[in-house]
Amino acid sequence: MTAAFALLPDRPIPLAEIPADIRLQIIGAAGAGFPSPAQDWEETGINLVELLRLDRAASFVFEVRGNSMIDAGIYDRDVVVVDRDKRPSNGKIVIAIVDGGFVVRQLCTRDGGAFLEARNSRMSYPETSAENVEIWGVVRASVRNLQA
Repeated sequence: MTAAFALLPDRPIPLAEIPADIRLQIIGAAGAGFPSPAQDWEETGINLVELLRLDRAASFVFEVRGNSMIDAGIYDRDVVVVDRDKRPSNGKIVIAIVDGGFVVRQLCTRDGGAFLEARNSRMSYPETSAENVEIWGVVRASVRNLQA
C-alpha cells in the first residue's frame, strides 16, 4: 500500500484504484487516559480505505514538506488526504497552487477578502491573497508516521 501514497511533486495521484479489501488487524485498544469500559470489545479489523474514504474518485494524498502548519497539527512528512470536490470555506485547511507549486495553508476570509495563512507561531510566513491562486482541494484528514 505504500506505493499508493506516492506523490510526484508536480502531479497528484488519485487513490480510487486502491483495493478495497485491504484490512489491518486490530490487536486491542490502547488506553491514553483512564481504562475504557469497552476495552473488552473486539473488532476484527479496520479498513483504512473505508476509514479515510480513499476510494472516492476525487480523493488524493499529498506528503507535506515543511513546518508551516504545525500549529494546525500538520507536520513535515505527514500525509494529508485531500478532497478535490469539496467547497473550500473560511477556516478550512486547503491545498493551493501558489507560484506553480502546491502549498498547504488555512483559508481565511476577512474584510471581504480571502487569504492563505500558514499556522506556525514560531516562524513568519507571508500571507498570500487567495485572489490569484487556485484552491486545488480541501484537506480532510492527516496521517503521521511516528517512525519517520
